[in-house]
Amino acid sequence: MSLQLRFFATFREAVGTKTITRDYDADTVGDVLVALEREFEGLAGEILDDGAVRPQVNVLLNGRDIEHQSGVETPIEPDDTLSIFPPVAGGAGNA
Repeated sequence: MSLQLRFFATFREAVGTKTITRDYDADTVGDVLVALEREFEGLAGEILDDGAVRPQVNVLLNGRDIEHQSGVETPIEPDDTLSIFPPVAGGAGNA
């Protein structure tokens, strides 16, 4: 099935572009994330930890956080959009 994948910050750097479209033989978000970690060396071990999304990594399916759905077991459909955000560090600091 064809999916649009969107990457942000350091994940964009690891993939080399903001958006890609890929065909996957996958049923769940987790299947896609495993495939991404295998395909892109810079993503290996950065998204998943022991089969779950790493703390502070955000994965959205069609704009909805998968943690508010079924996590990595969230089913996917053709033409879905998966957005993956790495941990964000820093802050506003003292003004």
